[in-house]
Amino acid sequence: MLDVLRPGVLDGLTACVCGDGAVERERLVALGARVVTVEGDLADEDAVAAAIGALGPIDVLVVDAASAFAAAGGGVPGLRVAVDDAWNVVRAVAVASWIEADREGGKAILVAPGADAGEHADAVGAALENAARTLSVEWARFGIRTTAIRPRAGATGDQRAELVAFLASRAGDYFTGCAFAPGTVAP
Repeated sequence: MLDVLRPGVLDGLTACVCGDGAVERERLVALGARVVTVEGDLADEDAVAAAIGALGPIDVLVVDAASAFAAAGGGVPGLRVAVDDAWNVVRAVAVASWIEADREGGKAILVAPGADAGEHADAVGAALENAARTLSVEWARFGIRTTAIRPRAGATGDQRAELVAFLASRAGDYFTGCAFAPGTVAP
């Protein structure tokens, strides 16, 4: 991907990274994207909508649901927080920047916890993959492309960040409703 992901390839794009997403944020900035974030309680729908509206137009949304899952302690509470927060942010960005705005779509990239992140981590991945597939059909008429990243056990932050950067780039325009699984496959 080195030929595709060269410096400046994301010039002019505004990416909103929600959750920790530090490695992804750093990679997007290195490639030229302007990166913004939403602070505060992502479970508060009204606060999220107001915060997103204040950011201005967003081209790419990256939701790090893995950090929400971990912060909630994993398990069922982590599942609920990760999926609910991801939906609140995706909906707010879609409405503010892509559906009701006079713009042609954008990209939502949903990053699940790794398969080895604990009990119910795989369920978070399945929920985000289902959301990406469903929204890719529902929002296709608005030019919105949604994808999910479901890291394999042992996947590194750099592998996730490279995939996020690829999907944010023009090369990622060809993918919607897909789930990607970075990391190595054990022999």
